[in-house]
Amino acid sequence: MKKKYILPFILVTSLFFLWGIANNMTDTLLAVFKKVMSMTDFQTSWIQVAFYGAYFCSAIPAALYIKKYTYKSGVLLGLGLFAFGSLMFYPASFTMSYGHFLASLFILASGLSILETTANPYIIAMGPPETGTYRLNLAQSFNPIGSITGVLLSKVFILSHLNAATKEERAQMSAEQLDAIQSEELSAVMGPYVGVAVVLLVLWVIIKFTNMPKASDAGPDLNFIPTFKRLIKIPHYVWGVVAQFFYLGAQLGTWSFTIRYVMSELNLNEDDASNYYLAALFLFTASRFVFTFLMRFISARKLLMMAAIFGALCTTIVIFGHGYIAVYALVSVSFSLSLMFPTIFGLAVRGLGDDTKIGGAGVIMAILGGAVFPLIQGLVSDATNIHFSFAIPLVCFIVVVVFGATGAKLEPQTAPQQE
Repeated sequence: MKKKYILPFILVTSLFFLWGIANNMTDTLLAVFKKVMSMTDFQTSWIQVAFYGAYFCSAIPAALYIKKYTYKSGVLLGLGLFAFGSLMFYPASFTMSYGHFLASLFILASGLSILETTANPYIIAMGPPETGTYRLNLAQSFNPIGSITGVLLSKVFILSHLNAATKEERAQMSAEQLDAIQSEELSAVMGPYVGVAVVLLVLWVIIKFTNMPKASDAGPDLNFIPTFKRLIKIPHYVWGVVAQFFYLGAQLGTWSFTIRYVMSELNLNEDDASNYYLAALFLFTASRFVFTFLMRFISARKLLMMAAIFGALCTTIVIFGHGYIAVYALVSVSFSLSLMFPTIFGLAVRGLGDDTKIGGAGVIMAILGGAVFPLIQGLVSDATNIHFSFAIPLVCFIVVVVFGATGAKLEPQTAPQQE
C-alpha cells in the first residue's frame, strides 16, 4: 500500500469497528425496553424492525449515491446520519417516547447502511486490485471487535443502571415514581449513543479535511428492471437471496433474545445475563478463523450445510432443554453463524458477470430478514414462551441447510449480458 493511502485506510477501517459497536449495542435494547417500559417481546422486537428495515430501505439509494458522487461523499453522508441518529437519543430520553427511540434507530441504521455500501469497495480501491481482498479482510477483522465493544458499553453504561423493580412492582408505583425511574434508566440508554456520536462527529471532521483517494464507482450504469428479469431466472441466485433472508432471521432471532432467554432460564438480571451474550460474540469471532482454516479442506457449500445443521441441533436443545445445558447450547449457536453471511453471499453471486453489482445489492437487501423474523419470534414468545419462540430460528437454519444441500449445489449460470 502506498504511503499516501495509510491514513485514509486507517480512517475508513475505523468505520468497521464503529458500526460493529452500533449493531450489537442495539441488540441489547430489546431486554432494556422490556424492563424499562414493561413491554411485550413483540413490542420490543420493533427495535430490530426499525434497525434492519432501515438497512433494507437504504441499500439501493446508497448504491445510487456513490455511483453519482465519490466514495468519500458516501462515507461523509453515512457518518452524518449515524451521528445524527445517535444524537437523537438525547431528546428521546426526555420525551421518553418509544417511537422517538425507534425513529432515532432508523436514522442511525440508514447511516450504517450507507457506510457499509461505501466502505467495502472504498477499501478495495485504496491500492492495487490484487491485494484488495487482503485489505478488505484486514478491515473486516475490526468489525467483531466493535461488536464485543458495543455489548461491553451496554453492559457497563446501560444494563448495570437498570432499576431492579419488576414489572409487577412498577405497576404498583405512582406515575411520578415510575417517571423518575424510567427517566434515570433512559438517560443511561442515551449516554453511550451520545458518546459514540461525539466520536463520529470528530471522525467526520477529520475525514472531511483529509486528502482521501478520489475513487468512485466507475462501472456501467445500473439498469434495475432488465437486470432483475435476468437474475430471477438464475436458480442458485434466487436460492441465495432466500437463504440470506432466513439466515438473518436465525442470527437476529438468536441474538435479540439471548439475554431474555438467559434471564428466564438462570434467574439473572440483564447485566449478568449479558455475559452470556458476550461469550456468544467471542465464540462468533473465534469461529471465523476456524471456518477459514476448514475451507482449505471442505468446500464452502458442504461447510455451510454442516454449520447450519449444527445450528439447528443447538437450537433444538434451546427449545426443549433447560438450565445451563440449554444456555450453553444457545451460546454455541453463534459458532455456526459466523460462516454463513459471507459464504451465502459468495455462493449466490457466482457467475453473474456484469449483473454482480445489482445481484450483490439484492443479497444485501435480504438483511430485511433481521427485521421480519425477530418480530414473528416476539409474537410467538408472547403467545407461548421464550423457549418455543426459538422454533423461528430453527426453521431459518433448516432453510439454510436446504440451500447448502441443493440450492447452492446448482451450477452457476452467467447472467445474460445487457444488449
